Amino acid sequence: MRGIRGAITVEKDNKTEIYEAVQELLRVIMLKNELTVDDIGAAIFSATYDVTAAFPAAAARCLPGWNLVPLFDAQQMAVDNSIEKCIRVLLLTDSSKKQSEIEHVYLGGARKLRPDISVI
Repeated sequence: MRGIRGAITVEKDNKTEIYEAVQELLRVIMLKNELTVDDIGAAIFSATYDVTAAFPAAAARCLPGWNLVPLFDAQQMAVDNSIEKCIRVLLLTDSSKKQSEIEHVYLGGARKLRPDISVI
């Protein structure tokens, strides 16, 4: 099992933008790590306090095959001066890759969260 991290920001707190952002993030993670939906054991999403218009897991569930993946949403801790309107994900995956070969994906304003491990 491997954990794959990712995050993306949205400009506005609305359902359409949240759905598009989550789906883009998941597609890129899967592409970069050569995954299929069958490789996903579970997905844990968190969102900052200012993302309230939609559940990230509901956006994921709209992708083909994701309706069978166990999904979980949580609210990210509120920390002073932290990034705003950010959605994070931790995918638990079946992968033969070494942890050092995993490509974590940070898009939009979330790129600044982990420049040390992000390839995007």
